[in-house]
Amino acid sequence: MIQEAASGRWWRATVALLALAASVLVIAQLFSSGFGRTAAPALVQPRLVPLTIAPTAPTVPAPSPSPTIAVVSDDLWLTYLPGGLERIDGGPVEPASGVHGGRVLFGSGDRSVEVQVERGTFGWDAFRARNAVLDARPVIVRGKPAVVGRHPGGGRLIVWLERLGTGAWIRVSESLAAELLTIALSAKSPVRD
Repeated sequence: MIQEAASGRWWRATVALLALAASVLVIAQLFSSGFGRTAAPALVQPRLVPLTIAPTAPTVPAPSPSPTIAVVSDDLWLTYLPGGLERIDGGPVEPASGVHGGRVLFGSGDRSVEVQVERGTFGWDAFRARNAVLDARPVIVRGKPAVVGRHPGGGRLIVWLERLGTGAWIRVSESLAAELLTIALSAKSPVRD
Protein backbone atom coordinates (compact mmCIF):
# COMPACT_ATOMS: atom_id res chain seq x y z
CA MET A 1 0.00 0.00 0.00
CA ILE A 2 2.82 2.36 0.62
CA GLN A 3 4.12 1.95 -2.92
CA GLU A 4 0.72 2.77 -4.41
CA ALA A 5 0.47 5.92 -2.30
CA ALA A 6 3.86 7.12 -3.52
CA SER A 7 2.95 6.57 -7.16
CA GLY A 8 -0.38 8.41 -6.65
CA ARG A 9 1.41 11.47 -5.34
CA TRP A 10 3.56 11.69 -8.43
CA TRP A 11 0.52 11.58 -10.68
CA ARG A 12 -1.29 14.34 -8.70
CA ALA A 13 1.83 16.56 -8.66
CA THR A 14 2.15 16.28 -12.44
CA VAL A 15 -1.49 17.25 -13.01
CA ALA A 16 -1.14 20.21 -10.62
CA LEU A 17 1.99 21.45 -12.45
CA LEU A 18 0.24 21.15 -15.83
CA ALA A 19 -2.77 23.09 -14.49
CA LEU A 20 -0.45 25.78 -13.11
CA ALA A 21 1.41 26.06 -16.42
CA ALA A 22 -1.87 26.31 -18.35
CA SER A 23 -3.13 29.06 -16.00
CA VAL A 24 0.12 31.04 -16.34
CA LEU A 25 -0.02 30.68 -20.12
CA VAL A 26 -3.65 31.90 -20.30
CA ILE A 27 -2.96 34.88 -18.01
CA ALA A 28 0.17 35.83 -19.95
CA GLN A 29 -1.79 35.71 -23.21
CA LEU A 30 -4.54 37.93 -21.77
CA PHE A 31 -2.08 40.59 -20.60
CA SER A 32 -0.06 40.59 -23.81
CA SER A 33 -3.15 40.77 -26.03
CA GLY A 34 -4.24 44.13 -24.61
CA PHE A 35 -7.60 42.79 -23.43
CA GLY A 36 -9.52 45.54 -21.56
CA ARG A 37 -7.34 48.42 -22.70
CA THR A 38 -8.84 51.36 -24.51
CA ALA A 39 -7.30 52.39 -27.77
CA ALA A 40 -4.97 55.37 -27.54
CA PRO A 41 -6.33 58.43 -29.35
CA ALA A 42 -4.61 59.31 -32.57
CA LEU A 43 -2.36 62.35 -32.30
CA VAL A 44 -3.50 65.22 -34.44
CA GLN A 45 -0.88 67.64 -35.66
CA PRO A 46 -2.04 71.25 -35.25
CA ARG A 47 -2.10 73.29 -38.39
CA LEU A 48 -0.13 76.52 -38.08
CA VAL A 49 -1.90 79.60 -39.38
CA PRO A 50 0.22 82.67 -40.09
CA LEU A 51 -0.72 85.65 -37.96
CA THR A 52 -0.72 89.07 -39.54
CA ILE A 53 -0.59 92.12 -37.31
CA ALA A 54 -1.44 95.48 -38.72
CA PRO A 55 0.94 98.20 -37.50
CA THR A 56 -0.72 100.78 -35.26
CA ALA A 57 0.45 104.00 -33.76
CA PRO A 58 1.91 103.45 -30.28
CA THR A 59 -0.31 104.73 -27.50
CA VAL A 60 1.34 106.37 -24.55
CA PRO A 61 -0.71 106.53 -21.35
CA ALA A 62 -0.94 109.87 -19.63
CA PRO A 63 1.29 109.95 -16.56
CA SER A 64 -0.74 109.87 -13.37
CA PRO A 65 0.35 111.75 -10.29
CA SER A 66 2.31 109.60 -7.87
CA PRO A 67 0.56 108.14 -4.81
CA THR A 68 1.21 109.83 -1.47
CA ILE A 69 1.23 108.90 2.21
CA ALA A 70 -1.58 110.36 4.32
CA VAL A 71 -1.73 110.63 8.10
CA VAL A 72 -5.26 110.33 9.48
CA SER A 73 -4.64 110.34 13.23
CA ASP A 74 -1.91 109.50 15.69
CA ASP A 75 -2.62 105.78 15.38
CA LEU A 76 -3.64 105.29 11.72
CA TRP A 77 -2.08 106.35 8.45
CA LEU A 78 -2.46 105.39 4.81
CA THR A 79 0.54 104.31 2.76
CA TYR A 80 -1.41 104.72 -0.49
CA LEU A 81 -3.59 107.60 -1.57
CA PRO A 82 -4.42 108.15 -5.26
CA GLY A 83 -2.27 110.88 -6.77
CA GLY A 84 -3.56 114.39 -7.27
CA LEU A 85 -5.58 114.55 -4.06
CA GLU A 86 -4.94 117.32 -1.56
CA ARG A 87 -6.00 117.63 2.06
CA ILE A 88 -9.16 119.72 2.15
CA ASP A 89 -10.39 119.30 5.71
CA GLY A 90 -9.67 117.37 8.87
CA GLY A 91 -9.46 117.43 12.61
CA PRO A 92 -10.90 115.73 15.65
CA VAL A 93 -14.19 113.85 15.52
CA GLU A 94 -17.00 115.51 17.44
CA PRO A 95 -17.24 113.57 20.72
CA ALA A 96 -20.47 111.61 20.92
CA SER A 97 -21.37 109.05 23.58
CA GLY A 98 -17.81 108.36 24.66
CA VAL A 99 -16.29 108.23 21.17
CA HIS A 100 -13.40 110.41 20.05
CA GLY A 101 -10.92 110.25 17.17
CA GLY A 102 -9.77 112.02 14.05
CA ARG A 103 -10.93 112.50 10.50
CA VAL A 104 -9.44 113.82 7.30
CA LEU A 105 -10.82 114.67 3.85
CA PHE A 106 -8.73 114.60 0.68
CA GLY A 107 -10.12 115.82 -2.61
CA SER A 108 -9.59 117.24 -6.07
CA GLY A 109 -12.45 118.03 -8.44
CA ASP A 110 -15.01 115.20 -8.34
CA ARG A 111 -12.58 112.82 -6.59
CA SER A 112 -12.57 112.60 -2.80
CA VAL A 113 -11.40 110.31 0.00
CA GLU A 114 -12.66 110.72 3.56
CA VAL A 115 -11.13 108.70 6.40
CA GLN A 116 -12.23 108.60 10.02
CA VAL A 117 -10.78 106.81 13.05
CA GLU A 118 -12.90 106.43 16.17
CA ARG A 119 -11.71 105.36 19.61
CA GLY A 120 -13.83 104.42 22.60
CA THR A 121 -15.19 101.45 24.45
CA PHE A 122 -16.97 99.50 21.73
CA GLY A 123 -16.76 96.24 19.83
CA TRP A 124 -17.52 95.29 16.24
CA ASP A 125 -21.32 95.10 16.64
CA ALA A 126 -21.61 98.56 18.24
CA PHE A 127 -19.22 100.14 15.72
CA ARG A 128 -21.00 98.49 12.78
CA ALA A 129 -24.42 99.65 14.06
CA ARG A 130 -23.22 103.27 14.37
CA ASN A 131 -21.99 103.42 10.74
CA ALA A 132 -24.73 102.90 8.14
CA VAL A 133 -23.59 100.93 5.08
CA LEU A 134 -26.11 100.27 2.30
CA ASP A 135 -25.88 96.99 0.35
CA ALA A 136 -23.30 95.83 2.90
CA ARG A 137 -21.09 92.83 2.07
CA PRO A 138 -18.82 91.30 4.70
CA VAL A 139 -15.11 91.33 3.82
CA ILE A 140 -11.78 91.02 5.62
CA VAL A 141 -9.35 93.95 5.76
CA ARG A 142 -5.85 92.95 6.86
CA GLY A 143 -7.31 90.03 8.83
CA LYS A 144 -10.00 92.11 10.55
CA PRO A 145 -13.81 92.02 10.10
CA ALA A 146 -15.18 94.64 7.73
CA VAL A 147 -18.17 95.54 5.58
CA VAL A 148 -18.12 97.31 2.23
CA GLY A 149 -21.02 98.97 0.43
CA ARG A 150 -22.58 102.30 -0.44
CA HIS A 151 -22.67 105.36 1.82
CA PRO A 152 -26.13 106.91 2.41
CA GLY A 153 -24.74 110.27 1.25
CA GLY A 154 -23.22 108.84 -1.95
CA GLY A 155 -19.98 107.13 -2.79
CA ARG A 156 -18.52 103.87 -1.56
CA LEU A 157 -17.69 103.02 2.05
CA ILE A 158 -15.68 100.41 3.93
CA VAL A 159 -15.96 100.05 7.71
CA TRP A 160 -13.69 97.87 9.87
CA LEU A 161 -12.62 97.35 13.45
CA GLU A 162 -8.87 97.92 13.71
CA ARG A 163 -8.80 96.49 17.24
CA LEU A 164 -11.17 96.42 20.18
CA GLY A 165 -12.06 100.06 20.91
CA THR A 166 -10.62 101.42 17.63
CA GLY A 167 -12.61 101.46 14.41
CA ALA A 168 -12.04 103.12 11.05
CA TRP A 169 -13.97 103.84 7.90
CA ILE A 170 -13.03 105.11 4.46
CA ARG A 171 -15.46 106.76 2.09
CA VAL A 172 -14.55 107.47 -1.54
CA SER A 173 -16.40 109.21 -4.35
CA GLU A 174 -17.86 107.07 -7.16
CA SER A 175 -14.94 108.05 -9.42
CA LEU A 176 -12.52 106.36 -6.97
CA ALA A 177 -14.69 103.29 -6.21
CA ALA A 178 -12.13 100.96 -7.82
CA GLU A 179 -9.44 102.30 -5.44
CA LEU A 180 -11.41 101.75 -2.20
CA LEU A 181 -9.97 98.36 -1.23
CA THR A 182 -6.45 99.40 -2.24
CA ILE A 183 -6.69 102.43 0.04
CA ALA A 184 -8.12 100.35 2.90
CA LEU A 185 -5.42 97.70 2.58
CA SER A 186 -2.75 100.40 2.80
CA ALA A 187 -3.92 101.49 6.28
CA LYS A 188 -1.26 100.99 8.94
CA SER A 189 -1.31 101.36 12.70
CA PRO A 190 1.27 100.85 15.44
CA VAL A 191 1.36 97.52 17.24
CA ARG A 192 0.02 97.82 20.75
CA ASP A 193 -0.28 95.33 23.57
